[in-house]
Amino acid sequence: MSLDDTAPGASGTAARARPPELRNISDARTLRALAHPVRIAILEELSLGGAMTATEVGEQIGQSPTTCSFHLRQLAKYGFVEEAGGGKGRARPWRIVHIGVDIPSTHDDPETEIAATALTRLVRERQLDRYRTWEETKASYPRRWRHAAEDSQLLFYVTAEELAQLNDELLAFLRPRLFRERQSDPSLRPPGAVPVEMVVFSYPLTLPPADGDDREVTS
Repeated sequence: MSLDDTAPGASGTAARARPPELRNISDARTLRALAHPVRIAILEELSLGGAMTATEVGEQIGQSPTTCSFHLRQLAKYGFVEEAGGGKGRARPWRIVHIGVDIPSTHDDPETEIAATALTRLVRERQLDRYRTWEETKASYPRRWRHAAEDSQLLFYVTAEELAQLNDELLAFLRPRLFRERQSDPSLRPPGAVPVEMVVFSYPLTLPPADGDDREVTS
């Protein structure tokens, strides 16, 4: 699972020469630290709006500066944000450290599996809420944007190995086309560019046959 699509990174006025990278997370403690709705909301806002103070991000997500300051410190403790420089106290601006997080879809440790599932559910619920908002408001968007947006459903029969290969090929195709340099440097965004979210799900609808090949696939 990747949260790269929920947090298109930007570092605002303190843009770096090199775009932030994805962070791989596989330990339960860090997963639990991230699985909080306010912390996810803060990361989303810093990704979209660049460096912000606790007061500024609080205005965007409807939380008090005190609440945001606490959660920013916790996110910094686990390496998700850092001070962008300048200001003191709640007037300190913060920026994201990574462009997003990548979480393995399977875990040997049950505790990590539970933590990853909780985080995934929280993030996907927020994404689906944004999709519902788009459906409710898309009539107000220009025709070219309504035409460009896509909403598809596909059904096909494949093995687990074929599905894994399909997902790998899809991500390999998309990643070079995500304009990562625009995410870390707003000056590179062409006129009319806006943040776009793409969410891709792929999952089996039924359990495989009992006599099927159920060997573990390692990556």
